[in-house]
Amino acid sequence: MSEFIIPASALLFTFENIMWINLGVFIGAVFACIPGLSVILCVILFLPLTYQLTAIPGMMFLLGIYCAGSYGGSVSAILINTPGTPHAAATMLDGHPLSKKGRSRVALKIALYASTIGGTISAFMLLFLGPQVAKVAAQLGTAEYFMVCVFGLTIIAGVSGKSIIKGIISACIGLVISCIGSDPMTGYDRLTFNVDRLYLGLDLAICLIGLFALIEIIAKADGTIQQLKLSERKKLDDGVITKDEKKRMVRPILMSSFIGCMVGIIPGTGAAEASWFSYNQAKNMSKHKEEFGHGSVEGIAAAESANNAVTGATLIPLLTLGIPGDGTVAIMLSALMINGLNPGLSLFTTDGDIMYAIMLGLILVNIFMLIQGRYLTQLFAKVVAVPQEILTPIIVIFCYAGAYSINKNYFDVSVALYFGIAAWLLRKLDLPAIPILLGLVLGNMTETNFRRALMLSDGNISIFFSSVYCWIFIALIVLALAAIIKGKISEERKMRALHKEMEAEAAAEAQAGVATAAAAATATATAAASADVSANAAGSDVAADAASADNTSSAEAQDAADSNKSGK
Repeated sequence: MSEFIIPASALLFTFENIMWINLGVFIGAVFACIPGLSVILCVILFLPLTYQLTAIPGMMFLLGIYCAGSYGGSVSAILINTPGTPHAAATMLDGHPLSKKGRSRVALKIALYASTIGGTISAFMLLFLGPQVAKVAAQLGTAEYFMVCVFGLTIIAGVSGKSIIKGIISACIGLVISCIGSDPMTGYDRLTFNVDRLYLGLDLAICLIGLFALIEIIAKADGTIQQLKLSERKKLDDGVITKDEKKRMVRPILMSSFIGCMVGIIPGTGAAEASWFSYNQAKNMSKHKEEFGHGSVEGIAAAESANNAVTGATLIPLLTLGIPGDGTVAIMLSALMINGLNPGLSLFTTDGDIMYAIMLGLILVNIFMLIQGRYLTQLFAKVVAVPQEILTPIIVIFCYAGAYSINKNYFDVSVALYFGIAAWLLRKLDLPAIPILLGLVLGNMTETNFRRALMLSDGNISIFFSSVYCWIFIALIVLALAAIIKGKISEERKMRALHKEMEAEAAAEAQAGVATAAAAATATATAAASADVSANAAGSDVAADAASADNTSSAEAQDAADSNKSGK
């Protein structure tokens, strides 16, 4: 490792790299601040730009977006109680209550410091652990690599959402799309439908622009556009973190950074799982459990350090085995391969100076994220309130410009549009898009290693069980699937229990409503009966008065008659 540090530093510390790092950090933070604009969307939009760059500045730019995006989601979570990214939801639980207490700057500072420390620890883990994993990867053959690919495909079960079946369907769609073009072993056309432009296959970046970028624009057309406003009170606090709060932040930051690194190494997990798990652990270990959910500095620190600690760790399986830790780093793989950098030991030996420059650059990314966060937080806070009607046309322009710039032809633009329409239909069918991405990324690698292994063994499938590494990956596949399925079953049971509780509450409310309606009906009937009785009584009184009046008139008439007779 030491022989690469000095030449890697010389490659890294150039004006061009520093510029691209800062630009990536700024763009990533801005995108993540705006609810509805994800980090993966930002990476996809700017991926075509990296095709014009060399390996180091291109990766520095994307890593800047990736790391700053993990931090930027906390800004809107703290200020307006709306997480800019899914993994910022845990930050929202304590960030927004602390903001409501008039300590917005304190909450933002804690999120920034925790994110920087978590990301830096993760970068050092990549720097020291990555080369060791790559040495193991160098001992793998085609059969072992096929098992690695199958292990990577188990990610699909973890990112399938509510239904594993739908996730598998989406992954199969991705695998079929990856087969478009020439056969990697024979060169024959597959699924080209006599379209010459499909012979070389579909560019991953163009497919992703449709699957993840254009679909967001279409989805926004279905919703209502709301402009978010910030109260002035949330901008005026002094931002001072007390000594006691600093002491309380140390343990959750270190513990959550370690958890984030461990979670990030495992394919199929992600920053959201790491942040929630770390938040829960910090709450269990805290001496101030009552503060969680009401503005706890420990809760903010734990969630933010964990989701940023994932960033470097997810690159370990990507750079050593070619297995993406999550959807965002899967896209970065194409930025590496476009420059002839293929995952494996060669990245750390033949291209060691470039690889170590990228790993050292990840540390630099976190430093510049800290600097920008310190001085541009007010700007990031204002970005939260940018109206969607301004953002939407800008994103559309970026989508089509990016699709055109890759090969400079309009065929790619139409492909992106078709994929956008297909993604909209898939969303209507509730089929997730991330498994399609994984199918696209891993499909060609899985097929090639599978067929090569069978050719080496003359069609004997026992080659897939012939080495210790094969059995290790088989065990990992079984364990990963068991853990994911167990989690899905547990989640489904919780949802069923929640539905039963809701149904019981609804039934109780319905019974209460029926009882109330019955009581109201009884009261109405009683009132009506009383009214009838009163009316009858009033009628009787009137009749009695009338009869009395008649009797009086008759008596008066009789008296008058008697008087006339006496006079005569």
